[in-house]
Amino acid sequence: MAITRETVLNVARLARLELSANEIEAMQESLGKILGYVEQLAELDTDGVPETAHVAADRAPLRPDALVPSLDADAALGEAPRRAPGGFAVPAFVDE
Repeated sequence: MAITRETVLNVARLARLELSANEIEAMQESLGKILGYVEQLAELDTDGVPETAHVAADRAPLRPDALVPSLDADAALGEAPRRAPGGFAVPAFVDE
C-alpha cells in the first residue's frame, strides 16, 4: 500500500497538525518506509513459532523518585484547542 499525499494530509488533520509542503513530503516518505518494513516482516516464516499471550515484562523498570522540571502552564496550554482558567477545556459528557 502506497502512502499518498492525501493520506498524509488526512492523518495530519486528525492529529491537528499543520505541515509544510516539505514536511508532507518527508512524512510521506517516512510512512512509506515504515509500511515497506512491515511488508518485509509479513514475508517471514512464522510456522512453528508459538503465539505470544502478551509482551509485557515481568516487572516495570524502576526509576528514582526525583523532582524534575516540568512545563510551565503557558507552554503546556500553548497548543490547546480550548482553554479554561488554569487548564484545558474539555466538553462536558455527564449531565448533572
